[in-house]
Amino acid sequence: MRASAEHVRLLDTQLLSNNWYVLRKITFELRRRDGQWQRQSREAYDRGNGAALLLFDPSRLTVVLTRQFRLPAFINGCTDGYLIEACAGLLDGDDPETCIRREAEEETGYRIRAPRKVFEAYMSPGSVTEKLHFFVAEYQVEDRLEAGGGLAEEGEDIEVIEMPLAEALAGIQTGLIQDGKTVMLLQHVALKQLVDGTNPALTR
Repeated sequence: MRASAEHVRLLDTQLLSNNWYVLRKITFELRRRDGQWQRQSREAYDRGNGAALLLFDPSRLTVVLTRQFRLPAFINGCTDGYLIEACAGLLDGDDPETCIRREAEEETGYRIRAPRKVFEAYMSPGSVTEKLHFFVAEYQVEDRLEAGGGLAEEGEDIEVIEMPLAEALAGIQTGLIQDGKTVMLLQHVALKQLVDGTNPALTR
């Protein structure tokens, strides 16, 4: 483990699982704000870093999203287990832009012209190490070169959905869209459009 800081002492690391990704139990001492050192143990799940992309057509005010089955969501209250999401994937050794170009083609069938990185975020820092790199890219209808749908050999069966941005934003309120990365990207695009004054439809 490469992490190092004056206010943290890493004491012990125990490998709990390496079946799919890596789960470790880490014992450490943390120097509190009052100067006292406190020993703690936490489990951290390491699945690597990833990238997410929202495809947005500013001329038609539409977005391209995906719909796929997510087992963790299914066993935690999502009735049918299907979530509407922005396309995303793990870096798998690639840089974030290369990753998201690959994932966009595999999942949606769209060839990405000019992805623009907008921010980075730790999605569940209490238990998961993953950092996501967030991108937005403009698209046009003719950019869709393939059907998409993901890779069947990896268990993917992805439906590609195009919808108005306003409908997607409303879906956040109704619970139609509950995926965190997708909510963040949709709200980023909506705020950017409002700030630039180029999307009066969002204020209706």
